[in-house]
Amino acid sequence: MEHPLIGDLSHLKEEELQTKISELNNKLMAAYKMGNSHLIGQLQMALESYKSQVQSRRQQDKPAHDDKIDIS
Repeated sequence: MEHPLIGDLSHLKEEELQTKISELNNKLMAAYKMGNSHLIGQLQMALESYKSQVQSRRQQDKPAHDDKIDIS
C-alpha cells in the first residue's frame, strides 16, 4: 500500500528516488529499534511509494520483445 500523502513522484530523478529510499530505510531501522509500530507502518507505506515509482520507470525503460518469434 502506497502512502496517501505522498504526491506525484514522476518529477524526481532516479538518484533522488534512490537517496530517499536509502533515507527511509535508515529511518525504518531506527523505528524498529524503538518499537514504534505506528511509525513503522507509515515508513513502510512511504517506502512502497518510492519503490513503486522506481519499478514503474524500469518497466517503461525495458525493451519490448513483441517482435521476437518464439521457437520453443
